[in-house]
Amino acid sequence: MLLSLFLFLSSCDNNSKLNSEAENLDINLDVERFDLQFAKTSPDELPALKSKYPNLFPNQVPDSLWIAKMQSDLQQEINTEVQKVFPDFKEEKGRIEHFFKYAKYYFPEYKIPTVYTLAEEVNYKQKLVLTEDALLISLDNYLGNGHKFYQGLPEYIAFQQDVEFLISDIAEAFAMQKFNPKRSRTFLSDMIYHGKILYLKDLMMPFESDAAKIYYSKEQLKWAEENETEIWSFFVERNLIYSTDNRLEDRFINLAPYSKFYLELDNESSPRIGQYIGWEIVRDYMDKYPNTSINELLELQSDVIFKKSKYKP
Repeated sequence: MLLSLFLFLSSCDNNSKLNSEAENLDINLDVERFDLQFAKTSPDELPALKSKYPNLFPNQVPDSLWIAKMQSDLQQEINTEVQKVFPDFKEEKGRIEHFFKYAKYYFPEYKIPTVYTLAEEVNYKQKLVLTEDALLISLDNYLGNGHKFYQGLPEYIAFQQDVEFLISDIAEAFAMQKFNPKRSRTFLSDMIYHGKILYLKDLMMPFESDAAKIYYSKEQLKWAEENETEIWSFFVERNLIYSTDNRLEDRFINLAPYSKFYLELDNESSPRIGQYIGWEIVRDYMDKYPNTSINELLELQSDVIFKKSKYKP
């Protein structure tokens, strides 16, 4: 009974965040399973495949390399593993379509790209690429964090190699297209920069969990929520807020197994905690100024957001 009640309340909470106008938009999402077509193509059929997908075959790459890739044992194993996890793409297409409804709602001029699925060689640094007219998704990076392909990766990186984070990756790439990367050198500016990205995810993927938005486990999100006051006190007491020490990025912003307070609790802490604090600051600002448009928010200086948010965890 308790589990049923919890699931019901969780569902109600997620539904309350949905935007009915965005939900009712009708969009057309084209998905091309290029990975499947490449897997079944013989060397003799390569010219026809290149003709069908010219944008996926750079001119500087000779046919001999494509043929060698087709025939390699590694590529054939990758093809097999990808097809096991993604025999079809219906559920993932539905989630991506859901995201692009919100993209179209908040940015009406946005042109929905064609999705191309790939089976590459597990480059976790480039899981997908979003351009003006194409979204390229390397499915080999979404096979599940326990997959054998990721055994050589650090655990905190392998954790993100899961389809649970696909929409978050797309939203991140989308945000990169909308943001001005220029910002001041302060720790506050870094926190709020990432806080804006996460707030954009709040708006554009309300059907996904907060943990998925920030690449946390449920336990990591809980730790951040329960320790927010102490974290903020730590930053304030050590005069880190307006610090320009670039080492703070590696300690509290960048990809890492945990945040580095240089305390005994470090191994228990959630990673990238500076991003989480920036998220909470931006949320507080938007709670106080709900009529601020997305474009206005993206252009606002971090100092203005911080002072007007009156952030106090």
